[in-house]
Amino acid sequence: MSVNEEVYDVVVVGSGGGGMIGGYLAASRGLRTLIIEKTDQVGGTTSYSGAGLWFPGSAPVARAGIDESDRQAAREYLRAVVGDDSRAELHDAYLSAGPRLIDELEKNPWFGEFTHMTVPDYFAGLPGATPHGRTVFPAPITVAELGDKADLVRKSIYTERYGHTEDETLVGGRAFIARALAAFLDTGHGDVRVNTALSRLIVEDGRVTGVEARCDGEVVALRAERGVLLAAGGFEHNPELRAKYGAIPSTGDWSDGVDSNVGDALLAGIAVGADTELMDEAWYVPGVVQPDGKPLFNHASRGGIWVNAEGKRFTNETAPYDQAGHAIRDGERDTDVSHTPTHWVFDHKQLSRDGFGGKSPQTPIADDWFTSGALKKADTLEELAALIDVPTAELTASVQTFNGYVESGVDEEFHRGETPWDQMCQFIVGYPALPEQNFVVPIEAEGPNPLIVSIDTPPYYAATLLLSDIGTKGGLKTDADSRVLGADGEPIAGLYATGNTMAAMSGKVYPGAGTPIGSALAFAYQAVADIAAGAGASGDLVESGRVNADTE
Repeated sequence: MSVNEEVYDVVVVGSGGGGMIGGYLAASRGLRTLIIEKTDQVGGTTSYSGAGLWFPGSAPVARAGIDESDRQAAREYLRAVVGDDSRAELHDAYLSAGPRLIDELEKNPWFGEFTHMTVPDYFAGLPGATPHGRTVFPAPITVAELGDKADLVRKSIYTERYGHTEDETLVGGRAFIARALAAFLDTGHGDVRVNTALSRLIVEDGRVTGVEARCDGEVVALRAERGVLLAAGGFEHNPELRAKYGAIPSTGDWSDGVDSNVGDALLAGIAVGADTELMDEAWYVPGVVQPDGKPLFNHASRGGIWVNAEGKRFTNETAPYDQAGHAIRDGERDTDVSHTPTHWVFDHKQLSRDGFGGKSPQTPIADDWFTSGALKKADTLEELAALIDVPTAELTASVQTFNGYVESGVDEEFHRGETPWDQMCQFIVGYPALPEQNFVVPIEAEGPNPLIVSIDTPPYYAATLLLSDIGTKGGLKTDADSRVLGADGEPIAGLYATGNTMAAMSGKVYPGAGTPIGSALAFAYQAVADIAAGAGASGDLVESGRVNADTE
């Protein structure tokens, strides 16, 4: 078979946040850069997100009046949360790269200014945790500003799965991808090729020198004279890989990652000898099952309780979503009691306050919620227990125990309402909610803790929760410069990884809002720093050298 060949300095596989920023950074330094994307739109799972970036000490955090210039508290927090000293160099590289990256991006008018928003760190009480958080967000951008580039940006998950109509202003992840795309193409040194799928890595004399890809039915060899950056997401929609590595649940049907994320880049790296880590882990979230049977990201439940197949409550329902998701995962994996599904039990009082399914309390629940079985309704707890097939005595006892905490305000089992994250959730109506339908409804407290409201007003309801994720977090093992490591611990020359193709910097935990995308961007920065230093390219990365703790 004849193979067409093209030559670049850098080839980036994947067009999510890490891939797009890696491409921009390389191209802005004069390196001939190609981003390939196997679908027909760019953005990956980043386009589904709010695009929060957990970047302690960055300029937007400082502009908010928070002085973390030495980042020592954030370093202490990361060490305490992750609890894995082997990842310390990755932590330091991440903490150093984030602020530098933001400084550079804000010099480009396409990116504008990022803004800090208060999202508390997820592990309150640990050294270095803050109630204000360290998360920054990109500015919105209009379709008119983007012109024909807007058509290339992946739609939101609401549009792709539920037919939501996008408006003329892109926000969150879509805005970030759009801005990065425009900035990348404006360099004059970058190109994006969609409908181009990675087949394998090209290795010559022990060095990765490019990729072989299939584009419109033709095989093409894309040479990379300086380096290949793998940034193609995780393997969340590959049930064979999930089962092989024990990434519960062993199906991708319930993931909120883009459907095309099946581990192509991961497998290509493994095929050339790359080592892997954390393959049984994911960025877990509980998902509220929709009438179509698929779960949609539930960031927290500020009312009702969650019970397992025994009718027993097992976690703080308002905890940060990764912790709540791990509680479901660990219950399913480590006990003899099914947590699939988990039942979210609440009453009419909560429904009339918060509404359901992204609708206001004034909007009746659509019939398909009930006919599909995603939501069940009963006049008594005993009837509800029968509908969801849990022991009546246990469900009744779980509700009575929870109701007993109202007077004191103390959740003696799971401490709901005690952290800054929990307290923030007093003012956020539970997911799923479409962006334009978010609304704030105050809780009428019955006692000292507004997140403990009795479940005692019929009719009673049970929504269905399944363990979902926003991507797998196991991937190729890398060093602090994002160089992919082989089984011998040595870098594979010419090969870099970031995002969910790379084993997570944060190990098994989720330190704060924006860690996944923040990691993708920070380690794309690290990769291009290493590539550019070797290439003699121009720009900030070369002037500052490799980014690590020693450059602080």
